[in-house]
Amino acid sequence: MEIFFTILILTLIVSLSGVITRILPFQIPLPLMQIALGALLAWPQFGLHVDFNPELFLVLFIPPLLFADGWKTPAREFLRHGGEIVALALVLVLITVVGVGYLIYWMVPGIPLVAALALAAVLSPTDAVALSGIVGEGRIPKKLMDILQGEALMNDASGLVSLKFAIAVAMGTMVFTVGGASLEFVKVAAGGLLAGVAVTWAYSKSLRLINRWSGDDPATQTVLLLLLPFASYLIAEHLGVSGILAAVASGMTIGQSGIIRNAPLAMRLRANSVWAMLEFVFNGMVFIMLGLQFPEILSTSITQAELDPTIETWMLFTDIVVIYGALMLLRFCWLLLMKKFSQRFLKKRPMVFGDYSMREILIASFAGVRGAITLAGVLSIPLFLSDGSAFPSRYQLVFIAAGVILFSLICGVIALPLLLRGIVVADKALHRKEERMARAAAAEVAIESLHKMQERLALDQEENIDDQVLSEVSSRVIGNLRRRIDGKNDPGNALLIENLERRMRLNALRAERGEYYHLRAQQKISNETLVKLLHDLDLLEALLIESE
Repeated sequence: MEIFFTILILTLIVSLSGVITRILPFQIPLPLMQIALGALLAWPQFGLHVDFNPELFLVLFIPPLLFADGWKTPAREFLRHGGEIVALALVLVLITVVGVGYLIYWMVPGIPLVAALALAAVLSPTDAVALSGIVGEGRIPKKLMDILQGEALMNDASGLVSLKFAIAVAMGTMVFTVGGASLEFVKVAAGGLLAGVAVTWAYSKSLRLINRWSGDDPATQTVLLLLLPFASYLIAEHLGVSGILAAVASGMTIGQSGIIRNAPLAMRLRANSVWAMLEFVFNGMVFIMLGLQFPEILSTSITQAELDPTIETWMLFTDIVVIYGALMLLRFCWLLLMKKFSQRFLKKRPMVFGDYSMREILIASFAGVRGAITLAGVLSIPLFLSDGSAFPSRYQLVFIAAGVILFSLICGVIALPLLLRGIVVADKALHRKEERMARAAAAEVAIESLHKMQERLALDQEENIDDQVLSEVSSRVIGNLRRRIDGKNDPGNALLIENLERRMRLNALRAERGEYYHLRAQQKISNETLVKLLHDLDLLEALLIESE
């Protein structure tokens, strides 16, 4: 019962966090508000304690969130920026593990090299979810955001694999060699991607059979879709490959395949609404869980630091600032190096980095905030070594990782709005022009299809449709499509007509809905009939509102 109440409380706090950010007189990003609320709940006066199981956290929250991000990531753009993403998600991660690892080993007393490398490994992944929460959707230029999202999707795996190697060396279960580590990384990464694609392919095949047996039941299809990221993750982990990359690959595969596009309308509508709700709840849960851990991490680390004669408490906070500064400096220098490299050696096919201004390099540097994967990774470090002794300096690793997460979010909140001020992210007029062009092209194809349908119906004896009725209905539908084509030449008048027609249709729908309720109150229609009619109206209203 206690677990049930805890889940209800956390869900309630997630729901209220967005409301609180809106009613405050000053603006605070939603992730920071959720972290603060989590820390407040963990305060002794409230006493909400949630045991943070890193393995359970990774299985429960990370696969669906990465799956959703992969679903929304266009594969073509991801592959187009493959070089840039590899440079950040793989090469920069390895440089960070070695460079920052040796800095930690040199700077923090008492931390052995393997533990320092483990801390650098968990600090290397960035968090696109936290970034979106800080700056909001559509604030960062697209050429930047595409690469940042692709980096965040892929560097979780490289960072956690590096952590796995460091822990294995510390536990004495393996001897590190560059060749062995490289081969293992390729196996884990490629295996994870293949596992995600294979699970999604099996899902698509089974879905067709289930549709045939269940009669296109949207509830069954939606539940199976919800289970897909967990299945991809667990199967990949069972095979000894990257479950994180499997979840990403599964999301990207289902986004590019025809599974959702060819699914029944009811399933598409339900799946989209369910995923939107889950993303909001799970994102909020992640940051509240971060906040819940901070008070205990702070008190435990300070207590252990006071017992350790070689450590001063103030040194822990100084270490956080210095390590975060090193991470940002390394990231900035790497982006600047990629810019110079692209301009000098890749003139025929330059990387996107080559076009970055100094301002955009600074944005990309501060955009590398740390989040949930970092905390889950550092808390997954074992308490004891194989011989039963305590893992060296574990409390320092946890404290520094938690501090860097919080400090990176605060620095991002301060720096990114200043750097993004005055930047025009997208030309809205260009988007509207593209939309009108696409609508007109689609209307021309639709008119041609309607002409063929009209000819086919006129010749079909079984339909038995009057020619006048057929011509009248066809002319009415084609007339609406013609207005869309003419809108290319006179967008103002076409837009006015469309908006007026939409307002009238919405007004009519609302009047119809009121009459349906009135008929039900008079018991002239059954409740089953009312539900069906209201569902049809909701679909039409959603279509009209979406087209605004």
